[in-house]
Amino acid sequence: MNNNTSSEGFDRLYNIIKKLRSPDGCPWDREQTPMSIKENIIEEAYECMDAIIENDEPHVCEELGDLYLLATFASIMFEEKNSFSIDDVFNGISEKLIRRHPHVFADASADSPDEVIHQWEEIKQKVEGRMHDDSVLDSVPVHFPPLLKAQKLQKKAAKSGFEWHRIDDVISKLDEEIDEFKEAVQENAREEIEAELGDILFTIVNIARFLSVDPSTALSKTNTKFINRFKYIESSLKTADRIMEETPLDELEELWQKAKNN
Repeated sequence: MNNNTSSEGFDRLYNIIKKLRSPDGCPWDREQTPMSIKENIIEEAYECMDAIIENDEPHVCEELGDLYLLATFASIMFEEKNSFSIDDVFNGISEKLIRRHPHVFADASADSPDEVIHQWEEIKQKVEGRMHDDSVLDSVPVHFPPLLKAQKLQKKAAKSGFEWHRIDDVISKLDEEIDEFKEAVQENAREEIEAELGDILFTIVNIARFLSVDPSTALSKTNTKFINRFKYIESSLKTADRIMEETPLDELEELWQKAKNN
């Protein structure tokens, strides 16, 4: 572990990026804009999430570095336009943290996580004026990935009292949506199939939220499981000098079952 202070580490990163953006720096870095790197921010955030799920701490360290890079990179771009400085970014988030934690930095009281969340939302609305006149759902970012957006919409609705009381009720809703989906498939109604499939996914996200399971994490783990099992099948067929496309489905299923035990 490096013995430098965090401020020394950040200063080094900041100066490196400033150098890369300078006239005698890197042509690629110079031409980047906040718009050109916006997708990278999302990509690196998901890569960091994967590393956390895998409990791969060296990888987490690397991916956090990529996130710091992009946040600093974007801040410097706005700094160059005199829009705001990177100090404004740090001071802004510091002031927000102090303002939204009066139970730590002032004389308010919040003895449980639920009380902290309630206080946080109240400060956003009453102190910071972040009111949404039309709907409580307006605070959910428009461009969130669909799975995350569904989760956030449901959380907002639940805080307003629009919530199931029992998990059995949510599961019954899933059964209802599946029946409607089957009916749409039987009728080959393409638009209804899409709509009903969306309803199933939305309900599954609701079940995950109700059971305090992060749906993105759950799906990410399943994706990894699928990748590992599929690669096992590929490797087994390659060893046998066979081609997957020419292998009967029942044999592929047998290999799949073997992969589950490896």
